[in-house]
Amino acid sequence: MAEAAGLLDQDQLSCAICLDLLKDPVTIPCGHSYCMGCIKDCWDQNDHTGVYSCPQCRQTFTPRPVLYKNIMFTEVVEKLKKTGLQAAPPAHCYAGPGDVACDFCTGRKLKAVKSCLMCQVSFCETHLQPHYESPAFKKHKLVQATGNLQEKICSHHDKPLEVYCRTDQQCICYLCTMDEHKGHDTVSAAAESTEKQKQLGETQRKFQQRIQEREKELQDLRQAVQSLTRSAQAAVEDSERIFTELIHSFERRRSEVKELIRDQEKAAVSRAERLLERLEQEIAELRRRDAELEQLSHTEDHIHFLQSCQSVCAPPGPGDLPSITVNPHLSFEAVRKSVSQLKERLEDVCKGELDTISQTVKEVHILEPQTREDFLQYSWTSIELNTQTETCPQPAPLIGTELPMWRYRKKKQNKDPWEANQKTSELI
Repeated sequence: MAEAAGLLDQDQLSCAICLDLLKDPVTIPCGHSYCMGCIKDCWDQNDHTGVYSCPQCRQTFTPRPVLYKNIMFTEVVEKLKKTGLQAAPPAHCYAGPGDVACDFCTGRKLKAVKSCLMCQVSFCETHLQPHYESPAFKKHKLVQATGNLQEKICSHHDKPLEVYCRTDQQCICYLCTMDEHKGHDTVSAAAESTEKQKQLGETQRKFQQRIQEREKELQDLRQAVQSLTRSAQAAVEDSERIFTELIHSFERRRSEVKELIRDQEKAAVSRAERLLERLEQEIAELRRRDAELEQLSHTEDHIHFLQSCQSVCAPPGPGDLPSITVNPHLSFEAVRKSVSQLKERLEDVCKGELDTISQTVKEVHILEPQTREDFLQYSWTSIELNTQTETCPQPAPLIGTELPMWRYRKKKQNKDPWEANQKTSELI
């Protein structure tokens, strides 16, 4: 059996899953061997699919193969354990980039686990055993594997830096305490490290406290920004609604002005049409009588002429129609002028209000708190836009017009912000 163990490559005795020496080795149908526990755990994860595969060659098996202990591998592994041989170290035990390599390994070096300050050498687990077993190495100082061993050795005495000089605030060896650091305040490096660790813990606690405070302040500030955003959105929506109502109000007033002009036009035209009709009737009557006179003037019967002349030759009467005066420059220029003046006044009012609103919006800004109290005070500040209402000055009445007059009044609940005082009159 020893010969069989020698003939086997050590990689064949390692589990490809745990990278350790095979434990209860089993061989699956494709020929690869694993620890029974490793391959069972691997296949348990595929129970929901019902398809099982080899972790190395990926050959699939259906149904799940029954696992039997490999008797030969079991005996070989047991023999290796008795003779002190071990399987090849797993790949993760070799030193890689950034790792401290064992100084005693030849060929591919293993990762070092300890460094000796006396020997100034780093050791892997195997080469470190003499430091644990031999009395000659009992006084050697072992530290965690490090690649900068020279920094832990005194440059003057080539001794480990085991003492800390508080006077000069530097690490020294025990010979330095008898030389240039004689009489200085010195303690062991371990004691000073313990003290510094306490200070470090206190400093770290303060940092963590400061982090918590800043995180709370950050949260408060974010809430303030969200509050500002919500308030701004509400102000935008209210402004949109108010301006929409204002536009609708202007549309109604425009329709009213238009209707008023049309009504005045209709009334004047209707009156003129009635006069036209009466004038046409009178003209027709005059033309009829003129024709009779023309016919009578050509008659040669003296008796007939004299009998008809008295009734036909009567001059026309003044009539019932009133005197008609036609204005050749009749127009609605006064109306256009009044509306133009109204437009200018409203633009002035809107410009003044817009400047006021713009100034109010500029005053809404995020302060930069300096203390915790400032943050708390700020975070509870309710930011509301347009909380003050400025009363717009009332425009003076338009002179020389009888169109509807507009005036602005302060908005009240469920009231139209604009109202009109209308004076009706005839335009013609």
